[in-house]
Amino acid sequence: MTDARSDKGRASEPVAFGRRREDRQGRSVRIAAVGDFHCGENDGGMYREAFARANDEADILLLAGDLTRRGTPAEIAVVCGELMDVRIPILAVLGNHDHESGQPEKVNDALRARGVHLLDEAPFELNEHVGFAGVKGFMGGFGRYTLTAFGEGETKAFVNTTLDEVQKLEYSLRRLSTPTRVVLLHYAPIMDTVMGEPEQIFPFLGNDRLLEPIDRFGAAVVFHGHAHHGTFSGKTPAGVPVFNVSMVRVREDTGAELYYVHEIEIPENSGRAEQEPEPGVETPTAAERAGAGSA
Repeated sequence: MTDARSDKGRASEPVAFGRRREDRQGRSVRIAAVGDFHCGENDGGMYREAFARANDEADILLLAGDLTRRGTPAEIAVVCGELMDVRIPILAVLGNHDHESGQPEKVNDALRARGVHLLDEAPFELNEHVGFAGVKGFMGGFGRYTLTAFGEGETKAFVNTTLDEVQKLEYSLRRLSTPTRVVLLHYAPIMDTVMGEPEQIFPFLGNDRLLEPIDRFGAAVVFHGHAHHGTFSGKTPAGVPVFNVSMVRVREDTGAELYYVHEIEIPENSGRAEQEPEPGVETPTAAERAGAGSA
């Protein structure tokens, strides 16, 4: 598999994988996506065969975070072993479980060494038609109940964490030159796909501030995890399909063993396009657009 890593700590250009299988001649890309499989130290071999089948069933594999139980080096070593036979590109974002032990850089280092591309560091272009952007995302709630940056410093810091993730996603989407853009998150960007979870924990399952760049840049599809007992699919206000690919949801709602396969058709006139803003036009930041209301 081509190494799609980017240098840690350095802003890099979108990684381009190049044309694959003559674009499959069917003018489509098959995406396998799953999150929340929570590998523990004793889970070696549990998913290896299923992941290997992605070589035949998909063109690219997306991992939507919570790859481990507590984010320890021993657990991420198991994850890398489960991915050993995957030859197609693998893209990932981390989840909250992968941060639990306070060693996310060790998790990232192990994934990079395996050749997994971390979307939090740079977008990825599979070919001239389809590109991928992603961040972990964060919490805060949805709609009129979204937490605002009002009051204590701790509240402001919490909200600013979400706004930072929104801005990172915006920047990643802006850097893609492909006409078709796919978004990968851990936290949910819409309330529809957390429905089924206890309503009391909705604010901890995602934040719809992530919607603004998704809809403005016209994403083709969004994948996320985290909401194990949520709803498998929903749509953004602009009609972008969103899939909750937590392993529990994939198994219960699609009958698949591990991952959901989504196929994107490539338009006949598809090709790279320049996405930079027009000269002289200033683009407001995500924080400026979101504003800071009061609760």
